[in-house]
Amino acid sequence: MAINTNINLRNQIIYCIYVRNHSEEGTFKGVQKDLKRIKELGTDIIWFMPIHPIGVEGKKGSLGCPYSIKDYRKVNEEYGTMDDFKEVVDEIHNLGMKCIIDVVYNHTSLDSWLVKNHIEYFYKKADGSLGNKVGDWEDVIDLDYNNKELWDYQIDTLKMWAEIVDGFRCDVASLVPIEFWEKARKEINSLYPECIWLSESVEPGYIKLNRKQGFVGHSDSEIYKAFDITYDYDILGFFNKYIDGKISLSNYIDILNFQDCIYPTNYIKLRFLENHDQPRIKSRIKDEEQLKNITAFLYFQKGTTLIYAGQEKENVIRPNLFEIDKVNWNTGYDISELMQCLYKIKKDQIFIEGDYTLECDNDQDIIIGKYETEDEKVIGIFSIRGKKPNISVELQDGKYLNLIDNSELQVNDGKIKLSGKPIIIKLFK
Repeated sequence: MAINTNINLRNQIIYCIYVRNHSEEGTFKGVQKDLKRIKELGTDIIWFMPIHPIGVEGKKGSLGCPYSIKDYRKVNEEYGTMDDFKEVVDEIHNLGMKCIIDVVYNHTSLDSWLVKNHIEYFYKKADGSLGNKVGDWEDVIDLDYNNKELWDYQIDTLKMWAEIVDGFRCDVASLVPIEFWEKARKEINSLYPECIWLSESVEPGYIKLNRKQGFVGHSDSEIYKAFDITYDYDILGFFNKYIDGKISLSNYIDILNFQDCIYPTNYIKLRFLENHDQPRIKSRIKDEEQLKNITAFLYFQKGTTLIYAGQEKENVIRPNLFEIDKVNWNTGYDISELMQCLYKIKKDQIFIEGDYTLECDNDQDIIIGKYETEDEKVIGIFSIRGKKPNISVELQDGKYLNLIDNSELQVNDGKIKLSGKPIIIKLFK
């Protein structure tokens, strides 16, 4: 684990923005107009998906993929100028939030500045041509980290951006040598000790695929040497199988409890229900009460919470990366108030330091989570399928307050009658 990781990141909320599709303008200034609302939603960190110029050669769609980057040291002119970007970052800071940007260091576009000026930095296939090692990413070519001069260029680029932003979300970081990331973190954090490092770690199957072909494929445990936060992809397959009805809730809860034991004490996971690579959660869970329960559990989980822009409006369609495909801000649905309440609850120090355990009622599809310190306890009860049974709880008979909606709860004979709504209760010992 990055030994100096700040575990206070566990109760932080990250809000992810794709500039092209966030506002009608599709610009930095368009985003800036929405920052106050995003702050009020309950946000600590803004993550901008790639803001750099996009490659034209071999591009996907009519506008190209933001992860096919032409120049790491410039901003996409379609979004505005560098001064525009600095202005939106200044406003983020003025509102008490931090800003991180996407770092895409595994590959560049086919027509990138580096291809034209440092072709020696690139991976060569057996026939000597440029290309990528794994996948269907025909619009990009991979970099070769055997060339240590590339390391210097990439780290110097990070230093440039670290003068402006507060950290980095590193795309497919598991495919880039961990030694590079360790060196990058050491050099950047010597200048900016509070820099945030978020790794897009990858699914187990993708790690195996890379290793099978002799390429870098780091596990989360390796990635934690340099990063503060890793993606939840190590257990995503279990979540998907549960949502699709292929495994029981207990299977999913068992793997979450296992996850809490296999990483260092100060590990931090990025908890999400959706992102730019995954389906919108509302497209999978239609029922409002079920959606609210799983959203509440998202915030309750141990780790940093990710919200993908539009999630608060229950968007069903995931915006196309390669076209203009605006977030729908007028869906007729809005769980912003719930998110605001959950944000305030998650700010309790117990979500950072408390002993965390999960149980479930497998028959009723109900998760019971608990954080505990010597003085306090927080209990969460989430009816993931919206069921409303009487369930046994480790609470004395009496009345309790649901922190989510301030409703009164009654425990009789060690049981509580669920209404289908998520519950979070705080107790003092």
